[in-house]
Amino acid sequence: MRILYDSKNLKYKTPFGCLKAGEVCSIRLDIPSSCMAKEVILLFINEHTGKEHRFSMSFMRKEDMYDIYSLKFSIDCAGLYFYKFLITDENTTFELYKEGKYDTNIGSGDMWQLSVYEKDFCVPNVFKGKVMYQIFPDRFNKEGDCDLKNKLTPFYIHENKNDTPHFKPNENGEVLNNDFYGGNLKGIEKKLAYIKSLGVSIIYLNPIFKAFSNHRYDTCDYKKIDEMLGTEADFISLCKAAYEMGIKIILDGVFSHTGSNSIYFDSEKIFGTGAVSNENSPYRQWYNFSEYPHKFDAWWGIKTLPAVNELNDGYLDYIIRDNKSVISHWLKLGADGFRLDVADELPDEFIYLLRKRVKEIKKESFVLGEVWEDASNKISYGKRRKYFVGSELDSVMNYCFKNAIIDFVCGKIAAEDFAYRVMEICENYPADSLNSLMNFLSTHDTARIINSLSGCEMPNTKEKQAEYKLSKEERSLGTQRLFTAAFLEFVLPGNACIYYGDEIAMEGFGDPFCRRYYEWDNKNEETYLLFKSLGEMKNSCPALQNGDIGFEITDSLMIIKRSCNSEVFKAVINLSDEAHILKGKCVICHNADKLSGATVLRKGGFVAFKE
Repeated sequence: MRILYDSKNLKYKTPFGCLKAGEVCSIRLDIPSSCMAKEVILLFINEHTGKEHRFSMSFMRKEDMYDIYSLKFSIDCAGLYFYKFLITDENTTFELYKEGKYDTNIGSGDMWQLSVYEKDFCVPNVFKGKVMYQIFPDRFNKEGDCDLKNKLTPFYIHENKNDTPHFKPNENGEVLNNDFYGGNLKGIEKKLAYIKSLGVSIIYLNPIFKAFSNHRYDTCDYKKIDEMLGTEADFISLCKAAYEMGIKIILDGVFSHTGSNSIYFDSEKIFGTGAVSNENSPYRQWYNFSEYPHKFDAWWGIKTLPAVNELNDGYLDYIIRDNKSVISHWLKLGADGFRLDVADELPDEFIYLLRKRVKEIKKESFVLGEVWEDASNKISYGKRRKYFVGSELDSVMNYCFKNAIIDFVCGKIAAEDFAYRVMEICENYPADSLNSLMNFLSTHDTARIINSLSGCEMPNTKEKQAEYKLSKEERSLGTQRLFTAAFLEFVLPGNACIYYGDEIAMEGFGDPFCRRYYEWDNKNEETYLLFKSLGEMKNSCPALQNGDIGFEITDSLMIIKRSCNSEVFKAVINLSDEAHILKGKCVICHNADKLSGATVLRKGGFVAFKE
């Protein structure tokens, strides 16, 4: 007989998941009576300080063949904790660990995790359970002409919007990423009504600041709009128009490095103000030179992206602390927050100061981090991060759900494994962070979702990737799976983010083929209507915005329950080859037939009910 404990089961631990500092938690442990336990200790270890917290558990009663021990406790200090049980019987003391998904094991295994976050940590409701839309600005829509006389050169503008983005290296072996399609801020503003039709209330823009490249992750000037995109007045106009439609604008903050061709570094000696062009430059201390001016730290060794010392006082003042800082500048012009590029490479202290300052300037704002793994226990550069327990980020990009959805829909994992992977994130993230996750199916860094779901194999050369078109069979399979994948994205906790063009099933492998110009003349009406309906569903159900989550899985059905106050939302997916008749008021369905008060769910179909 095993000792019974499951941190995800309310029978054994309440409340579910993370705790606020000082919040009371109840834990129960079922020990076989044959063990004849004399003492049970719950041992917590603070991952950041190494400090131990020991709590003695009390014998409560016998149930069948088990002795029930329980405890109510609280932890006042925010931090990431790992815990195990110490059990003493008549002869010895042994340690109890987690084994597998739900079991326990004596002597070896993993410790359980508990995140304790600050009492006052919260995320504004306007960023919880909403629909987001991500735009790669150069590739979305062009309206009018912009003044390019000060645009960094050389650059190339495609005459044909259907052109494949440049991907081949030049004679020096460099891929310059300096080809443009002319998408601009006025073009985005022109399409706000279209974006709103999808139920969107948050737009996330890839970098818009002055830069050399089309992706603009090589910042030239943090306080200027890139000339290809327009002007500061265009940005103000976009924010004003979006605000009137109930849409928030989130900007991409690239603060771990600048461009080498920038007013700060100035490797080309164009501006005369940078660390290379002027040895007395105030920006010189931002960078780490091992041999001035030729050898310096660069992001991932890429010499066009010199790394900055984020904790340099001059840099902190410029980006965060000054009254006219970069953060202050854009928030006061209309931005509602920032997505932090490569958050893993930004010091905890920098992120904390940035979020604190953002909230001081604009209370209803949002700070999102780019993290590809479980952000609650992330280790980067040998250090355990404090994104949530240190009140550094409101939330993160959610690659964990994305990967789980793709694996499940493609048949690589069973429903039980999918549920476990989802619930692990739900357990590890504070509720406000969980409900404000950026859930997505693809981004500017990954293959388009229809490619990922199509069953095709990605060609092993860029040349073949560039010319690849899904076959009729691949596109059919990808579209079929996309319906289920999108349904899950919108049902799970967090903001459902649409990467521009996914709603019309645009194709493409990774960068730069996932960054093609929006196909306004090739709109897939079927998938557009799917995302439109899912947006309406998300926005009309409080349980999908801020509700608890649970799974019920049988041999034939996977049921996801979201509940908030008196509202219960049920999402059902048919896992079997047989049709199922399900009673309830249908909110949305696919591969199903609606009857009076019931739905016939066919193979691979899904249906949602609201009670």
